[in-house]
Amino acid sequence: MNRIFLSTNGSRLARAECAENGRWAVELVLDGVAVRCMAADPHNPNKVFAGTQGSGVLRSEDRGKTWQPSGMQGQTVKSIAVSPAEPGLIVAGTKPPGVFVSRDGGHTWSELESFRRMRRWFWRSPAEKPFTAYVQAIALSPTDSNVIVAGIEAGAVVRSTDGGKTWQPHRDGALRDCHSITFHASNGDWVYEGGGTGAGAAFSRDAGNTWTQTRQGLDRHYGWAAAADPARPEVMYVSVSPGPMKAHSAGNAHAYIFRSTGDAWEKLGGGLPQPLNDMPYALLTDHEAPGHVYAGLSNGDVWHSADYGDYWQQLPVNVGTVWTAMIMF
Repeated sequence: MNRIFLSTNGSRLARAECAENGRWAVELVLDGVAVRCMAADPHNPNKVFAGTQGSGVLRSEDRGKTWQPSGMQGQTVKSIAVSPAEPGLIVAGTKPPGVFVSRDGGHTWSELESFRRMRRWFWRSPAEKPFTAYVQAIALSPTDSNVIVAGIEAGAVVRSTDGGKTWQPHRDGALRDCHSITFHASNGDWVYEGGGTGAGAAFSRDAGNTWTQTRQGLDRHYGWAAAADPARPEVMYVSVSPGPMKAHSAGNAHAYIFRSTGDAWEKLGGGLPQPLNDMPYALLTDHEAPGHVYAGLSNGDVWHSADYGDYWQQLPVNVGTVWTAMIMF
């Protein structure tokens, strides 16, 4: 089965493609461009958008081979999402914290002024000097284009139900130190978060309005990537490390991938190193293949399970590193 991974690789992107014969080819693209986030267009299998540090949004029409500017020049874009429910709708989060919207596929953008009024003085990220806050994650409902959930690292998780005209403040039960947020692929009620506070993972069954943290089975609390099975929204995954120093260190993450069906969490082994010395910054599921889950590690290794994480195999490819994000076609 042909697979393409795009991974942030510091000041460039790594593009790994698996041919029908099972051989992988890795090429480096966008040399000198610091990509911070990516999102594939669910309405066009060849199109992908990337948010950059200082260069705004880039767009590829050929699954990441070539790129061209797509607006917001000069902005540092930390998160980006393409709406499954409304073709052409793209939402981007920036540093300093702002939310921008395009309704024409990235040709023109407008800032949601209402989000500016949501800013709070204590939104202050310790991760990057000068410690300015930023929108780390954007999630768009697959069934209602008006529902937007945004996560601010070391800040809050906020929500809009009217396309960003107004915003609800930090949602009860969500993790304030947000690292990732994603809606379920087709069920607009389920949303998933990985974060650095509380239990390290949270989920919502009401489109991000209220959230639940289940600590049972989690023996560490610094969560990062979150994902869910495309056919069974109650089956969710999260990568968790004991803390930020270990998670972001080289070869000392002491991390595990956990799975839950809505109650207790369980560690996944079945071939995975125990623990994982390199942080799984990416967890990906395949909407065409329920039960399949992929993990992209900080050292560039990619692991795959075809049975909901019970057993894993390392793929014969290394993308150099998974720095902040990885997506799959």
